[in-house]
Amino acid sequence: MTRAVLSLGANLGDRAGTLRAALTALKDDGLVARSTLYETPPWGPVEQPPYLNAIAIVRGPREAAGWLARAHELEQAAGRTREVRWGARTLDVDVVSVTGDDGVPVLSDGPDLTLPHPRAHERAFVLVPWLTLEPTAVLPGRGSVADLVAALPADDVAAVVRWEHLH
Repeated sequence: MTRAVLSLGANLGDRAGTLRAALTALKDDGLVARSTLYETPPWGPVEQPPYLNAIAIVRGPREAAGWLARAHELEQAAGRTREVRWGARTLDVDVVSVTGDDGVPVLSDGPDLTLPHPRAHERAFVLVPWLTLEPTAVLPGRGSVADLVAALPADDVAAVVRWEHLH
């Protein structure tokens, strides 16, 4: 059994509906917890609409590569195409970290999967929802998520806004 932290984001179409569908699908994969949705500015050099983001924690019999394969299945089901790096997308699912039952982080530096995610520590849209979901979370090799959020520029953190349309 492994435990994975997944980051989900959508900025095309029915963003909330797409995230809800992906999170519902993850129930069959051992969804342990999910954050509320957060609206965030796009990240990267491509002009695009704002994202809705969430964090999901799942626990199941998959290895790290299996969580990546599941992420790609969810993206495909949402009609994701990979045409422009960091471009707009119907759904993006990243594997942020994976730990074994023994609590030891899975490390990977392969061509298809790097764990922990190599840029998670600098992305407020990953860290802020994760921190609210799991206040004692640790990003392997980087430290506590609370400390990582505190080290981010205040403007980046303030730009991650809880999306109140679900209430």
